[in-house]
Amino acid sequence: MEDRKDSELKRFCSRNILIVLGFSSTLAVIALIAVGLTQNKPLPENVKYGIVLDAGSSHTSLYIYKWPAEKENDTGVVHQIEECKVKGPGISKYAQKLTEIGIYLTACMERARHVIPQSQHRDTPVYLGATAGMRLLRRENTPLADKVLTEVTKSLSSYPFNFQGARIITGQEEGAYGWITINYLLGKFTQKLRWLNLKPNRDHTQETYGALDLGGASTQITFVPQNNSIESPDNALRFRLYGKNYSVYTHSFLCYGKDQALMQKLAKDIQGTNGTLRDPCFHPGYTKVMNVSDLYKSPCTKKFETTLQLHQFQIQGTGNYQQCQQSILQLFNNSYCPYSQCSFDGIFLPPLKGDFGAFSAFYYVMEFLNFTSLEETPSQEKVTATMENFCSQTWEELKINFGEVKEKYLSEYCFSGTYILSLLLNGYHFTADSWKHIHFMGKIRSSNVGWTLGYMLNLTNMIPAEQPLSTPLPHSTYVFLMVLFSLILVIVAIIGMFIFHKPSDFWKDRV
Repeated sequence: MEDRKDSELKRFCSRNILIVLGFSSTLAVIALIAVGLTQNKPLPENVKYGIVLDAGSSHTSLYIYKWPAEKENDTGVVHQIEECKVKGPGISKYAQKLTEIGIYLTACMERARHVIPQSQHRDTPVYLGATAGMRLLRRENTPLADKVLTEVTKSLSSYPFNFQGARIITGQEEGAYGWITINYLLGKFTQKLRWLNLKPNRDHTQETYGALDLGGASTQITFVPQNNSIESPDNALRFRLYGKNYSVYTHSFLCYGKDQALMQKLAKDIQGTNGTLRDPCFHPGYTKVMNVSDLYKSPCTKKFETTLQLHQFQIQGTGNYQQCQQSILQLFNNSYCPYSQCSFDGIFLPPLKGDFGAFSAFYYVMEFLNFTSLEETPSQEKVTATMENFCSQTWEELKINFGEVKEKYLSEYCFSGTYILSLLLNGYHFTADSWKHIHFMGKIRSSNVGWTLGYMLNLTNMIPAEQPLSTPLPHSTYVFLMVLFSLILVIVAIIGMFIFHKPSDFWKDRV
């Protein structure tokens, strides 16, 4: 009787164990099928390349980009593999020596020829975009600007790449492409997918970053404002990227890049002097002689031009941050605003919103001042205190401490740092609170932050208007889950077979 009860109990337990194992096996099979159906990650079979030349006001840089050919419309797959800085000034400075442009571009174009496989040369597009330096030249002398572009086209067309043209991009384009670059590299355009239901999670649409660009001749601010409210149609751009509409505010301030802002300040301050300018934006002990004619060469300084009874003037540094800031603030005209809110010079500026990436000269100056190596952006008060101390250092002391830095750049860091603070706080109206949302960026995932990547993405149509299909799991997670569920199936099958064929051996020590 006792043996009979034991036998029935064993059969009962065996049946239930088999049911549980069978249910587990079924779940494992379903999970395997779900993962297999939702995760399709083929290995890239080939790659493509693209070249963009950034012809800025002070220099030209060449960037080479690379991406898997099968993933052209997927975010984050394009990355920079090479940067080459062309030796010499910006191309606008070659207006009077056009025949030298070909030699000027040779070294970097030859570098591109070696980096990109020869078999890919014919299919590699080359773009050149000229910015504020050429915009100023075109304003002053359009035929001469056209001749510069003609020579650039002639030079770049001689290489075995697919040259797509050289053109002067607008300030609005420069701002927009910088905004696209930052948010593309940060992955802000695509919506996060929720696994199992495999639909975009619209509750987790990512907020985009604003873009702050500072060059030698212009500066741009671009961001998506609150409620998409843009009172000035000239400052509004609309994009549809990855299935979402963006209403973007952007403005480019020509003549307010750091180099042209300095020229404006000097042209303003030299008036009424006897040829000696005691300048608080340069270090104590620093002296420099400048030609008056060089000061008024730029269209940016024409409004300050007066008849001076001298051909040269001397700058004598006094190194005072507060006085330097007061001199810089006179460049921003805040006397009128035809809108509810303005930046300066009567230009509409909506209330600032969200995080901002500050790049180009914003980053380079802050990097020199050692503000980019920290995890968090230092407070406005700390940056101001550092600038006060830095500007007060003597020129001799500075040359000893930073002897490896080119003298022209070293001499202007006091002005540049003070100008950046003045522009952000008084021009764009960042506050002590919103300052914390500025992130000074040089690179994101090995790609330089700037307008060039956004420019290429736009011209190659690599950002789709609609959300592309993408895998919801990283490849490593996909492999891990496949292996895990496969092991579960194998273990379940072995245990099931053992229990089914030898139930008495399984239970003899358990009942």
